[in-house]
Amino acid sequence: MTVGVFVGRFQPFHNGHLEAVRYALRKVDYLYVVIGSSQKDHERDNPFTAGERIAMIKAALDHGDVDPKRWMAIPIADTDSHALWPAILRATVPPFDIVFSNDGLTTRLLKENGVKVEAVKYLERSSYSATNVRNRILEMKEWEKLVPEPVASMVKSIGGVERVRSMIHKDLEGEA
Repeated sequence: MTVGVFVGRFQPFHNGHLEAVRYALRKVDYLYVVIGSSQKDHERDNPFTAGERIAMIKAALDHGDVDPKRWMAIPIADTDSHALWPAILRATVPPFDIVFSNDGLTTRLLKENGVKVEAVKYLERSSYSATNVRNRILEMKEWEKLVPEPVASMVKSIGGVERVRSMIHKDLEGEA
């Protein structure tokens, strides 16, 4: 059985992430979806908690007909030392064969530690990025179509729109 890892912050989980999971699952039998920066929340770039992100991922994958027996979400907190991150990944995630990532630092660190890494083809990267979703929420532009429907519903139901929009005010207060 081939086991993979897909790493992201998922702030929030969007349609590009959904396509990346589907891509990875075409390559492996089982996938660990690793939620990076899991200790961060209620910040401009990290507005959602690890628990909220896990719920978003589950709702999106269930809605996208992704077999729940083929994946598991695992949160991992950041470390102060990039060099230690591969060891933390191996200590936290059960054994795996390959990591799917487009992040340059993640790729370099893992390859330096003998881990096979494969890039995932981006789905319209200019549209499907969590930064774009958050910016569209901030700018009061349409964002809902960039995320799976259950994620949009969840973001709204947990007060995520207001939370993201309030982040700009917190940033401005800090500059004063």
